[in-house]
Amino acid sequence: MNETASGTAIGPLDVTRVMAALPHRYPMLLVDRIESLDPEKGIVAIKAVSMNEEFFQGHFPGRPIMPGVLQVEALAQAAGVLAVESLGLAGSGKLVYFMSIDNVKFRKPVEPGCLLRLEVEFLQKRSRVCKFAGRATLDGEIATECEFTAMIADPPA
Repeated sequence: MNETASGTAIGPLDVTRVMAALPHRYPMLLVDRIESLDPEKGIVAIKAVSMNEEFFQGHFPGRPIMPGVLQVEALAQAAGVLAVESLGLAGSGKLVYFMSIDNVKFRKPVEPGCLLRLEVEFLQKRSRVCKFAGRATLDGEIATECEFTAMIADPPA
């Protein structure tokens, strides 16, 4: 799948395309690649969880687990790519800010060595505010799920 016509799914996209859509950089960039993106529906992205991640030094020594808030952040970043790409804002400098996070559930620990599959779909899409449903899966099993709302805005002056 690699079409670019409006309303047509695109992908896969590498990390350079992710960085073109998001302002995040190491250590806060939590999306490694895009498997597919349908501008009208949703996105599937991948986060390769590595033992080299800084947060594993303290969460938890002897039992490394990716913090749940970072799993939600990874879903939000995937949604940010979806919003920016679907609204034609790539390269515009626009930012995507969290407004709310609802119904978060953590179902399975995320450990080093995992490929976290980030699936996000639009629940509502407007020019400045979008609502999403997201879930992160490991080998087909849900690790994290949530709904969240984000606002698209100009960067601070």
